[in-house]
Amino acid sequence: MPEDDREERGRERAGAVRRRWYGAGLTACLVAVAGFGPVAWLHASSGDHRYEAADVPERPVAMVLGAGVTPDGEPTRLLARRLDLAAELYREGRVEAVLVTGDNSVEHYNETDAMRDYLVGAGVPDSKIAGDYAGFSTWESCVRAREVFGVEAATVITQTFHLPRAVALCRAAGLDAVGVGDPAWDERAPAMLYGHVREVPAAFKAVFDVVLRPSPTFLGPYETSVDDALADGG
Repeated sequence: MPEDDREERGRERAGAVRRRWYGAGLTACLVAVAGFGPVAWLHASSGDHRYEAADVPERPVAMVLGAGVTPDGEPTRLLARRLDLAAELYREGRVEAVLVTGDNSVEHYNETDAMRDYLVGAGVPDSKIAGDYAGFSTWESCVRAREVFGVEAATVITQTFHLPRAVALCRAAGLDAVGVGDPAWDERAPAMLYGHVREVPAAFKAVFDVVLRPSPTFLGPYETSVDDALADGG
């Protein structure tokens, strides 16, 4: 084979290799954007509304999102830490009442009452606590807080991995929401790591919730428990 032909074929092979690598790199970038784009959007859209507990602005209501109960009916450690934050904000006068929202879809599983009992034990008067028993997801809790309980402004309390999604969804549901996140890395590192990983697929659902705005499993009539808690002298 003439030398010129060999050189030409060598250049063609090198060009083909470069094109394959370029295509693979472009595909990887598109996958990364598709995979983490929703997460980036949640962080960006909620960034100005997330605070440390010491700096969070006052809101009438603290909304604590459920995070499971133990077989004995006690809040899990992550949920207890959320409730501790809510009690702290109440004692400091940064919120006037607390809405606990969780799952009570089956008879022997009741996040909401467990959350209420824990807060009472932490010094929050029972009369200052309202309970949502049909907060089956973050979106449903946000929508029900606005539509069923009449909450217009709230401080959302959860763990830091969940906070961008929680604040973004509540604001999309019409709440003037700010948020405080519990880091929990000091004693619940495995759960926190799992939570961060879980937020990637959860972010896709959040995008669909914002775009499609599905109705909660249960909406129901207006409930006055938040109004009553705010009106109570404590």
